[in-house]
This record gives sequence, C-alpha cells and structure tokens, in this order.
Amino acid sequence: MDKEMAQTLVRTGPGTLMGNLMRRYWVPILSSSEIAQPDGPQKRVQILGEKLIAFRDSSGHAGLIDEFCSHRGVSLFFGRNEEGGIRCAYHGLKFTRTGECVDVPSAPQVCARMAIKGYPCIERGGLVWAYMGPPDKQPPFPELEWCVLPEPHVFISKRLQECNYLQAMEGGIDTAHVSYVHRYEVDTDPMHAGTKALDYIKADGNVVFEIEKNDFGLTLYGRRNGDAESYYWRITQWLFPWFTLIPPFGDHALGGHVWVPIDDHNCWAWSINFQPTRPLTADERGHMERGLGIHCEYEPGGSFRPRANKDNDYLIDRVAQKERRAYSGVFGFSMQDASLQESMGRIQNHEAEKLLPTDRGIVMARRMLHEAALALSQGIEPPALDGSKQRVRAAGVLLQRGLNPAEWAREHLADGLTQPVFSI
Repeated sequence: MDKEMAQTLVRTGPGTLMGNLMRRYWVPILSSSEIAQPDGPQKRVQILGEKLIAFRDSSGHAGLIDEFCSHRGVSLFFGRNEEGGIRCAYHGLKFTRTGECVDVPSAPQVCARMAIKGYPCIERGGLVWAYMGPPDKQPPFPELEWCVLPEPHVFISKRLQECNYLQAMEGGIDTAHVSYVHRYEVDTDPMHAGTKALDYIKADGNVVFEIEKNDFGLTLYGRRNGDAESYYWRITQWLFPWFTLIPPFGDHALGGHVWVPIDDHNCWAWSINFQPTRPLTADERGHMERGLGIHCEYEPGGSFRPRANKDNDYLIDRVAQKERRAYSGVFGFSMQDASLQESMGRIQNHEAEKLLPTDRGIVMARRMLHEAALALSQGIEPPALDGSKQRVRAAGVLLQRGLNPAEWAREHLADGLTQPVFSI
C-alpha cells in the first residue's frame, strides 16, 4: 500500500477524507447502559478524534455534545445533568442534547451565539448511535440483525484496542488466521467447542479465497477441504465501513464486530453474539460475561481496557504455548488477535508489508474504502448508506465441489434474516 493510500485510510479526525466518509454512517458511541438513568452521570466519549460528552436528559433521550463549554472551554464532564440539559459548573451556561444553549445567567441575550456541537442519537441493539455528518445527509437507521433482535437474544461487549482501527478491522476480515492463532483454544472454548467445523479448520490451513464485491461491502468465501466430495466454506461478511460478521460454529451463537476509531491510535472493538430465533441461555450469557469466546476480561476500574494488555505482555504463558494449549501463548480469542494487531505498532507500517494470496479480501476492502473516501471529496455519495443492505448473515457450510458459493449465497444469505442459520 503506497503512502498516500495508507495516510488516507488511517486518518479519521475531523476534515480528513476517511473521517468525512465515516461520519456519513451511524456511529456506535457507547452502550445504553453506560448512561442508563435520566439526569444521571454524563460520560466522556472520544470518537473519530472528537472529544464529546454523552448523557441521558430528563426526558430519557440520549444526547452527544461537544465536551467543552463555548464560554471559556471548561469540560462539561464537571457540569450538572439536570432539567433537560447539561449546565456548566463554571458560569452556569446550559446546553441541551442538540447543543443549543438555553441559558447564560449573566447575559441571557447571547444564548443564540453560544451553541456547541450536538449530534442526533438513536438507540438500537442496546447501543447509542450518533450521526456525525452533514445534517441534510442523515442516512436510514442501521438494520444489522443484532440491532433489531429482542434484547434477550443479544450480548454486546466492547474493549479498548490500542492501535489504529484499520489493522484491527482487517483481523475481522481475515479468516485464514483461525487455523493458527486460535488453533488450540477452540477445542475448549464453550462457544466454539464440539463442532465439525473445527476439524476442517485445523486440517486445512491453506485457505483459498473467492471474494465478491456487493452493495454492502464484501462477501469473502474461504475454502477448505471438507469431505471427499465437498468443500467447507467459511463465508465472512464485511459491511461498510466497519462491520464484520463471523462464520458461525455449530449451534453456538452467531457473532460479529464493529471497529470504531477513537482517534488514529486507538479504537473500540465491539463484540456481538446473538441467537436469531431464541434468547441466549443463562450458560451462554454467563460465558460471555466471563470474557470467553470473542469477549474479554477487563482491568478493574471500568475503563474497558483488557486485563491482558501490552503492559503485561498480554499475560503470555510460554509453558502453555509449548504444551499446545495456546498457539501464541496468549489466552482468549480477542486478546490473541489484539496482541498481534497491537504488536504492529499504533499505526502499522503498511508500506513495508509483503502481502500473500490470503490477503485478497483485505486488499479489496482497503481499495473500496479509499475509493469511497476520494469519491466523497468529489461529491459522489458513499456506498451502503441504506440500512436494508445490512440484512445479511455469515455462514459455515459444506458444498459439493464444483458448486459456485456465490450463487449459493445469493439464494441463502442475501436478505438472509428469513433463512435458517447455515453452520456446522
């Protein structure tokens, strides 16, 4: 990847090409539970390089506004959430969830010119989403399957990942690494164990890819040898600009991720598990709450920073590595991935990489993001703004050799929310 393309893709702050593109979509900001109570404590939030305050006002609506008062720049984190807005603790200026200033005690006549940024918010899937782009370009609401299921069907966690969103998200696109870094733990993890898919994944690490560009992003078909007359296809979905859907295992919960830039050096990795047709069981939810599967344990204090992190070498266990209990010596799927992605540096040196055939999906996703960012700067609307295009699933399936997986997917996965789950 050349320097211009790399710089375009990794920079997401205000006014950047990629930042402008990402602001045209609904952005996951925080869990609804983080601002659970009307007039409860507000939360500092940094997204796409912007320092913001999230809160729930007296009417119960979520709000997202500039962190800093327009008067003399005081942080509204120290303000009072009361009577329909945030009141600055320094001189009493008050701001609604839209950023409108409704009170300047010392000079009421200047309210109109004291407004701050305020972004429209919605709540879906237990998350607060904000639209941070031009007001007249607000897109339809997101319709990913886990967004529209009843709350008992879904479990969502987030963790701080200390690197650029791009290298983190590319791990979600890359299905080839499952045969290696997750190789041993899949046998014991309760959300992967006991499935036929593991036999195929471990037996054949030489994944052959077919990739289809479509209305929402990319469908990635990873082919491994299956039975004598079939191939095992892991079908991963990448949806513009930061969603991935993971091929399922047996009857375990389906999964996915969202990779949202905090700034250019950190991102939020949202991890989602869901059951389309039933509530999660107490055992399933308990495993997820303990940080198993694609979730993680946290440091104490509520920071969402993983307990295994770069400061403690991700609790690497060389004995477990030697004994083939953890391929890299790191435990936990999320931290197995994050440890390697963070090891690349806060922003990977993309100019130095030497890509392999298994990286075709990553190359195509980069190209699509780059082209969309450049096109937007020339007035061309971004792709996949229509939430109805997100109504797809990932799959794991055995298909007869010679059968075109893209043709199969068009019948069984496009608008796949009405279809059975395809998993082995």
